Amino acid sequence: MAISLALSAYLAFSARATRYAERKLADRLAAGKEDEDRLDERRGIPSEPRPKGPLIWFHAASVGESLSLLELIRRMGEDRPELNFLVTTGTVTSAQVMAARLPAGAVHQFVPVDVLPWVRRFLDHWKPDLAVWTESEFWPALLTETRARAIPMVLINARMSKASHDRWRWFLRPMVRKLLRKFDIAHVQDDITAGYLRRLGLPAERLHVTGTLKEGAAALPVDEAERTRMARHLNGRPVWLAASTHEGEEEKVLEAHIQALRVNHRLLLILVPRHPNRADEVAALIDRHRLSVARRSEGELPDTDTQVYLADTMGELGLWYRLAPISFVGGSLEPIGGHNPFEPAALGSAILHGPYVTNFVDIFQRLTEAHAARLVTSPGSLAEAVTDLQNPDKAAELAHAAWEVCSAGADVTDQALEMLLDRLDSAPRLAP
Repeated sequence: MAISLALSAYLAFSARATRYAERKLADRLAAGKEDEDRLDERRGIPSEPRPKGPLIWFHAASVGESLSLLELIRRMGEDRPELNFLVTTGTVTSAQVMAARLPAGAVHQFVPVDVLPWVRRFLDHWKPDLAVWTESEFWPALLTETRARAIPMVLINARMSKASHDRWRWFLRPMVRKLLRKFDIAHVQDDITAGYLRRLGLPAERLHVTGTLKEGAAALPVDEAERTRMARHLNGRPVWLAASTHEGEEEKVLEAHIQALRVNHRLLLILVPRHPNRADEVAALIDRHRLSVARRSEGELPDTDTQVYLADTMGELGLWYRLAPISFVGGSLEPIGGHNPFEPAALGSAILHGPYVTNFVDIFQRLTEAHAARLVTSPGSLAEAVTDLQNPDKAAELAHAAWEVCSAGADVTDQALEMLLDRLDSAPRLAP
């Protein structure tokens, strides 16, 4: 009885919540969290036609989750050229990244807000043949309506934090139990997540611990001509990278760079904020530290006097990881949760990180056990690590160990690919 009451109450509210959802959308738009030109997509109104033929729908939370899908989508498209792909996400940044990175035969849309009329409008148009979730935040109306249409549903690359588990367990356990049972199969990243999902009600026989899909992701792309041009321009100058930094971290990174400059005055820091819309704020911070700066977004290149190169553009991390033998992975000196360390590992850059890595705790643990990354906790320890790794042998040893950890899990994508194609082949085809 509790199961039906919890979910029924939510769905009853969702069916009549369009005015409430419109107010929330307006608030998010005012806060810069929505794309005004594509706001209708959040109402379930498509901005693209449905392609003819079978359609696989992938839903991801944001940038990290959506990027982990790219290699899987590429390989599915190679194996089955007749397939089409829809990727939905909920953040403006993820939409920008997907626009630049999705392969041919794939389209991006913002996921509809979890309001039943909008969800139904979305599904009426797209009619996916298979629905694939790549996150562990479960939207009840979206899941319920998808299953009601007999669309096969699977969960891949799942990871659940303790906080998320506890929230579901103590307040909404009856609801999440019913939602989880809508998935036919679940590939999860680690034993901890598997335990959480079993406790919340997902049958054990549907659970498979496969590791993180990010392990099988292709290396970040690069414009090879631009890499060659930048490498010639730097002309062997010592470089280190601070990638995907957040508010509060740039201050510490710049303090570390000032200390490292006392040992090597030629050292260049390439600083890549996670959100380029913060670039003016970061540039002002660099000026306050009395460091000379050049900005990528303005077409500038670092000269011999430049101490910080502010790479305030989207989609170029593949370039910077290839140019920098040492990379600090941001989101880890502040309680953000860290970012994907396999991106620098796959491109031969030695990894430094802070203590806040809950988003990738299992990966960082494996890197630590393999002596494949270094933990830093302050500007001083970051400066010390950057200085020490100016020794090319030490940087190469660390980078090679990380590459071995990264490549050891490449079969995760193989397993996901095989499972998804099997589910597609065994499912009844829906008429578009």
